[in-house]
Amino acid sequence: MTYSASAGRAMPPLAHKSSRRLVAILCVGATAAWTLALVTGMYITAEGPLRVFSVASHILAMVVAFGAILLVDRHGFLWLIGRRKLFETIRLDDAASPLIWTGIVGLLFTGVFLSPNLANPLTLIKLVAVLVLMLNGIMLIPLMRRLLVMPPTTTFGALTPGQRFHMLSCLTISQACWWTAIVIGFVNAEF
Repeated sequence: MTYSASAGRAMPPLAHKSSRRLVAILCVGATAAWTLALVTGMYITAEGPLRVFSVASHILAMVVAFGAILLVDRHGFLWLIGRRKLFETIRLDDAASPLIWTGIVGLLFTGVFLSPNLANPLTLIKLVAVLVLMLNGIMLIPLMRRLLVMPPTTTFGALTPGQRFHMLSCLTISQACWWTAIVIGFVNAEF
């Protein structure tokens, strides 16, 4: 998601309602896409070169999305400790968001061809982690919209306690889900 359309401008009075509606629609859409990928993956078996291509593409999508996440999270941490300005962090997030979401869509699409073993509890944990990380990213939209209208030099300490909790909990959930999915993916990998 990009947030910069209204950077530096006051939010319209109905923006909070539209943010809630957008978050609800995106959460339903993400859950539907995840479910579709999961169900479709149960009926598709890729072998030979298609499987190799699917695995390589899956890893590439993971690298793109997770690499962008690590960059944004690191920059956000530097803002948190006062080593970066808010506007720098928002600009980086705005630039990285298309990479993150393209990578996630790539993970869902290529995952269809990997024949996930749903009888394996680790696979189920990985799949749920992917869904949670998608929903978690969507839940950041309202907070990012609020940050846009703050002065560009706003510090982490200037946020309300609720905003700080929202940001830190989303960061923690994101990292926990990404690392869970990546570790399980490599543990379950059949090369």
